[in-house]
Amino acid sequence: MIYKPFHPLPTARTSRNQSMNPFVLFDLDGTITDSAPGILAAARYALAQFGITEPDDAVMLQYIGPPLPDSFETYHGLSPQDARTALAHYRTYYAAQGIFQCALYPGIRALLRDLSQAGMRVVLATSKPEPFARQILAHFDILQYFSFVCGNTMDETRTSKAQVLAEIAAHYPDLCPENAVMVGDRRFDCEGAQSAGIPAIGVLYGFGSRDELQKAGAYAFAETVEALRHVLCGVLHRKDDFSC
Repeated sequence: MIYKPFHPLPTARTSRNQSMNPFVLFDLDGTITDSAPGILAAARYALAQFGITEPDDAVMLQYIGPPLPDSFETYHGLSPQDARTALAHYRTYYAAQGIFQCALYPGIRALLRDLSQAGMRVVLATSKPEPFARQILAHFDILQYFSFVCGNTMDETRTSKAQVLAEIAAHYPDLCPENAVMVGDRRFDCEGAQSAGIPAIGVLYGFGSRDELQKAGAYAFAETVEALRHVLCGVLHRKDDFSC
């Protein structure tokens, strides 16, 4: 793990005044779950409806992070109209089979539990449609650790991470650069955090590279979930009820 100078967030309080407690915002795919099997299978199914076969996982992994219609256009040359059709095919497969073709990263359940029990406001900030995200969190029995869940809409009106974070800020007027941190694995997480004026921790166990995250402005990096715990300990300045 690598640190950059950063002033620690205020210590969480366990009193009734929850507005004093810091926010820890988490991305989902590549940060909480290893979701590659389901996403790649669904994307390949959608491409197959257009007669496109893509055997290269390195190409397909680029679909994880950005809005899916953009990926269909960028990586396989679909027109905007066909990209929307491909998205519908993707969701048909994903809802039926791909959604639970994923796994929690080792240690992430305990980290979310400990953050929540220590009084942090743990928030999900994902570009995945919110209904799918809620299903996944419930499936893995970690939904209870989140104070708020925010994602894309099924009609694609909240596709960017900046839009997701703006929605979270509207829900929490006290969220500000002094009391919040974003955790994610792709540049979209860092860029969204920058749009909200909050720092981002880049995790290197997901789908993004150190170079990508560094260029996008991540202020710290964690190669494992355990390393992420230690980074957050430093940021949150916890030495008592949040175990480091």
